[in-house]
Amino acid sequence: MEPHIRSAFDKDLEGVQALVMKMGGLVEDALLQAAKALETRDDDLAERIRAGDRVIDELEELVHTECARIIALRAPTASDLRTVLTVMRIVASLERSGDYAKNLAKRSLVLAQMQPISGSAGSITRMARSVVGLLKDSLDAFVARDAVMAEDVRRRDAEVDQMYNALFREFLTHMMEDPRNITACMHLHFIAKNIERVGDHATGIAEQVIYLVKGRMPEEERPKNDVTSLVPRGKE
Repeated sequence: MEPHIRSAFDKDLEGVQALVMKMGGLVEDALLQAAKALETRDDDLAERIRAGDRVIDELEELVHTECARIIALRAPTASDLRTVLTVMRIVASLERSGDYAKNLAKRSLVLAQMQPISGSAGSITRMARSVVGLLKDSLDAFVARDAVMAEDVRRRDAEVDQMYNALFREFLTHMMEDPRNITACMHLHFIAKNIERVGDHATGIAEQVIYLVKGRMPEEERPKNDVTSLVPRGKE
């Protein structure tokens, strides 16, 4: 790639990368605020999270448009094309994570009308914070092209699975103790599962970073500790 074309490509990529980080910041905030809405039973905050998902969707569309423009105008080499494709996969994961945050907010509106399940909202908030940490570190690894940080994100996802498993057992206990808790606990279970899914997406972003840096996906399976298998993937 000639120097002037290289410079233009790098400038375009910097702009797209800035959009990715902006989108990531919005998703992280949406998840934390949705957990807060659940814990404080704040319907207004939950509604703002639902409405704010539109901005995340628009950013995904903008990034895809910019990536298509870069491919069309800059004719990137194989390694540069890998960078563009990685960006497109990352924003797809971020958009889906934003959907999960929106779903959390929607369910918090329903749960606000029910008798609270003792300790559950605080546990959900702690899990959300852990997952946001994974998401933030995976995006930082992308910016820094840091495969070691990305590998650490993959390892830490198992901790999120353990938190989810503990919550699952807790909800089962509440349901068995009092059948009146079943509906609320099912909503809480779906919320916990959605947060666990965001952890999976954060790990997927980390794997894309490893692919970007090393030119190959990780060979070993990511460590998984989700042993519940109550809800099949994609059926939430």
